[in-house]
Amino acid sequence: MREDALIIGAGQAAAQLTASLRQGGFDKPISIIGDEPYPPYQRPPLSKKFLSENGSPESLFLRPAGFWHDQEVVLHLGSGAAQVDLRQRRVSLRDGRELDFGVLVFATGTRARTLPLPGIGLPNIFSLRNIDDVRRLRPALDQARRVAIIGGGYIGLEVAAGLCRQGHEVTVVEAEARLMKRVMGESGAAFFAEVHRRQGVDLKLGARLVAIEATAVGLSVNIGATEVFTVGLVLIATGARANDELAAAAGLRCDDGILVDELARTGTTDVYAIGDCARFPSRRYGRRLRLECVQNAIDQAKTAAAAIRGEKQPYDPVPWFWSDQYDLKLQIAGVMDGHDLAEVKGDPGVPRFSVEYRRGDRLIAVDAINDARAYMAGRRRIAEETQT
Repeated sequence: MREDALIIGAGQAAAQLTASLRQGGFDKPISIIGDEPYPPYQRPPLSKKFLSENGSPESLFLRPAGFWHDQEVVLHLGSGAAQVDLRQRRVSLRDGRELDFGVLVFATGTRARTLPLPGIGLPNIFSLRNIDDVRRLRPALDQARRVAIIGGGYIGLEVAAGLCRQGHEVTVVEAEARLMKRVMGESGAAFFAEVHRRQGVDLKLGARLVAIEATAVGLSVNIGATEVFTVGLVLIATGARANDELAAAAGLRCDDGILVDELARTGTTDVYAIGDCARFPSRRYGRRLRLECVQNAIDQAKTAAAAIRGEKQPYDPVPWFWSDQYDLKLQIAGVMDGHDLAEVKGDPGVPRFSVEYRRGDRLIAVDAINDARAYMAGRRRIAEETQT
């Protein structure tokens, strides 16, 4: 039986899995398949410093170039996986090559959600998921004074903050009645909405994009029968969906993500899934979760590495997330879904405050704005109070 490891995906989860396997004594061959021509790199800075400062790709790389050679890891970059044959234990690449495996790990991440609307394929309409997206977007931004961002989540708001500071006129179109609804409650969302408005961002909440049309002076953005405005550039930031089609076609169970157990196992021997693409059971929250964050990519990769080595380190984290907008540091611990009480602690006027979310007598999540102490204390308390 082959004992080598093949990882599909070349992001944070793949990089951590490789490091953890080697640190744990795994001395068999490891190979990584990546769609992009770049070795594993950080993605959070794409909508922050990397975009605003027009940095070099090398500044994002998670490991120096020599690491992969020193660790005897083979990188197959620029040609992603096309098909997985679990019976033959073989992966076919888009360039025609075939790679056999002993252990297979899906670390395929996510991709930007597409909007099946008129005009969505016009020039100067962008998404922001990888290095090349930024490299295409940056020159277009230099030529566009007014920008529309479709989506009021982390990425959309981080880009909005950066563009405001660079002198752009920014309009954010959000279909929900408040910003960051998926991750933040009403009081925190209202606070961030006010911050963005004070900085000059035109927030259109509860507004759905209907169509985009090319005109002689730019792009005409239609968000309703009576509301149309013109911009030079549109950024689509309406969230991401799991890259699970390859796994599903191979016969693995998927449901907006590849279904795994607490050890990142798919149910097929020696086949695992980790990171943004994996949906795992959380006893802490009483349901399956799929998390799109650095913490999840790193920690679930460590669990998978242990399982590959024959060790059991069940994964049931207190998730954490962060976002930088203007001079504000937002840190979130836990998952607020299902809370029945939200309580503001501190002074939003400073601004330095937090919001605690409870379900019954248990603290399940904390939003901390410029309050690292509340964030760290919240993480500890959530861990204690959600133990099962």
